[in-house]
Amino acid sequence: MLTEYHCHILPGIDDGASDADTSLEMIRLMKSQGVERICATSHFYAHREKSVEDYIKKRQAAFEKIKGQTLIHDIRLGAEIAIEHGISELEGIERLAIEGTRIILLELPYRPYEKWMSEEIYNIAAEYRLKVMLAHVHRYLPYYSKDELESILHCSAIYQINNEAFASWREKKIAKKVIAEHTHFAFGSDAHNINSRRPNWDLLLKKAKGDMIDTSNGMFEKYSV
Repeated sequence: MLTEYHCHILPGIDDGASDADTSLEMIRLMKSQGVERICATSHFYAHREKSVEDYIKKRQAAFEKIKGQTLIHDIRLGAEIAIEHGISELEGIERLAIEGTRIILLELPYRPYEKWMSEEIYNIAAEYRLKVMLAHVHRYLPYYSKDELESILHCSAIYQINNEAFASWREKKIAKKVIAEHTHFAFGSDAHNINSRRPNWDLLLKKAKGDMIDTSNGMFEKYSV
């Protein structure tokens, strides 16, 4: 089952789909590109939210605006959680795992690497018995040294790769390195709209080998609950 692990389709909750019509059009595009299951991962920034509970209520309200109208019916709610100091101790953080799975999507800071980042990742995985998925690992090249990147890429996570990486020589290189060296990786469009950051599964299906896509799809079942 072709699975979208990372996208911003829920209307009006973050910098993704601005309204229900945009959300439904994004899903229509995904459907036409072969996507069968969507993990809706709206941004979660702990310093901006009152609580996990409040975020979950806002997320559900956004989902209700499109529920029952989508061409893809298997939509699982999750979050793209920014790694911040103390995020592993935030009450209810485990509730932001992708519905039906033990997978929790984390986004590294766009800043120089510090040891506490790896510690937060480890703590979330160990404390809540969750499988960490690191968002768009290929994007961190400008921020982390080779050694720092190697440290991050050996934290026993699922490495999420944006489909767009296959359109860039530099990002494709690190994406292929991740795929060659790790058994746990997954693809996502990271779509935010229908224009500049539209669903792009058509790109991935042209560029990636079938066994790569099979591995990506298999992560959902592997860590289902």
